[in-house]
Amino acid sequence: MKLLIAEDTRDLNRALTAVFTHEQYQVDSAFDGLEAMKFIEENEYDAIVLDIMMPGKDGLTVLRETRAMNIDTPVLLLTARAEVDDRVTGLDAGADDYLTKPFAMKELLARVRSMTRRRASQTVKELRFEDVILNTESYELSSGNSVRLSNKEFELMQLLMMKQGRELDTGYLLEHVWEGEPDVPEDTVWLYISYLKGKLQSIDSRTVIVGNRGGSFHLEAN
Repeated sequence: MKLLIAEDTRDLNRALTAVFTHEQYQVDSAFDGLEAMKFIEENEYDAIVLDIMMPGKDGLTVLRETRAMNIDTPVLLLTARAEVDDRVTGLDAGADDYLTKPFAMKELLARVRSMTRRRASQTVKELRFEDVILNTESYELSSGNSVRLSNKEFELMQLLMMKQGRELDTGYLLEHVWEGEPDVPEDTVWLYISYLKGKLQSIDSRTVIVGNRGGSFHLEAN
C-alpha cells in the first residue's frame, strides 16, 4: 500500500510517517500543499491523509484540484476544526472521511484501512478462491449455489479472500473487521467463522476455513 501524508506540522508528519511505515505502508511525506500536489501529480496512491490547514495551498484546494484531475484516490482530511460546516465542506469537496485533531493513532490507522478496503471492494467486483466467488456489490457468496452474507460475514470473507495464502490470527481479524468497535470479545471472530463455514457448506463448496478457536485462519480447498 502506498500512502501520501500531507501535514505541515513536522513532528506530527514524522510521527505519522513512522507509524504507517511500521504498518508496512510505503509513505511519501509532504509538508505543504504545493508539495502535496506535486506528489499527487507524479504518483499513484492507495490513500491520502491530507491536513486542511497547510501553507502554499490549503488541503481543501489540494482536494478539489485532485478531484478535478479525475483522481479518485481515497482522501482522509485532518482538521483542527470541529465545526460541522468544515466537515461538510470537506466531504462536498470529495473527501472520503475526516478526523478532528487531536486523534488517536489507532483510530487513524483504522480509518485508512477502512477507506482502502472500500476502494478495493468497489474496484474489484468479484473475488475468487478455488470454486468460490464473492460478489462485492451484492454480498453474494456462490459456488454450486449462492447465499447472501451479512455485513460482517462479508467483511470477514472478503479479508480471507484478499489475503489468501496468509494465516490471519484472531487479533488481526478483530482489528480489521471490527475496527472502531470497543470491547468486542475474541469469541466473536470464532462465531462469524462458524457462520461462514456453514454458508460454505450450504453452497456446496469444496472450500473450507481452516483454523481453531482463538487462533489463526485461512482458506483451503478440499
